[in-house]
Amino acid sequence: MAEESKKPDHMSDFAGESIDSPSELQDELAELREKLQAKEKESKENYERYLRQVAEVDNFKKRVNREKEDAIRYANENLIRDILPVIDNLERAVAHAQGGGNGKPLVDGVEMVLRGLLEVFSKHGVVQVPAVGAVFDPGKHEAMAQIESSEYEPNTIINEHHKGYLFRDRLLRPALVTVAKAPPDKDAKNGQSEVEKGPAGD
Repeated sequence: MAEESKKPDHMSDFAGESIDSPSELQDELAELREKLQAKEKESKENYERYLRQVAEVDNFKKRVNREKEDAIRYANENLIRDILPVIDNLERAVAHAQGGGNGKPLVDGVEMVLRGLLEVFSKHGVVQVPAVGAVFDPGKHEAMAQIESSEYEPNTIINEHHKGYLFRDRLLRPALVTVAKAPPDKDAKNGQSEVEKGPAGD
């Protein structure tokens, strides 16, 4: 009979374990809900922060594009502003010439305007290409003609028909020039050079 009242071994395994009560389960569920709400709130805040950053980047791009467009549109503003006094001087020279005189005041006025204009160009990086007396440079000069000369070395520029201009390191317009070339060889006779008159070889 004693053996019949003995509990099975698998029943004794649960004897030391306690089963959560309904109140404990509700507390745990409430805690999980609070954590979930906190995460949802954090996620919402992160998303709103992301939207603000996207909007800021978009506004920054628009501002940069506007500034770029303005820079392109008004790129020559400083140059134009510097040229205005030159125009004023030219108008004064014309007005003075219209008043009569021997013409010298007009020449002086035009020379003053030219000097002022060249100063403005220089201020903005525009300079004239050296020409007369310089060695011909096909990157800066354009030869209009060649003239035989014993006074100048070959390829020396002896005349300038219009000036060339550089904008910083970029050629705006080449100088149109005349270049010296060597006169015919006096020792060449009958169309034969010294080499042609030499021995024919072995």
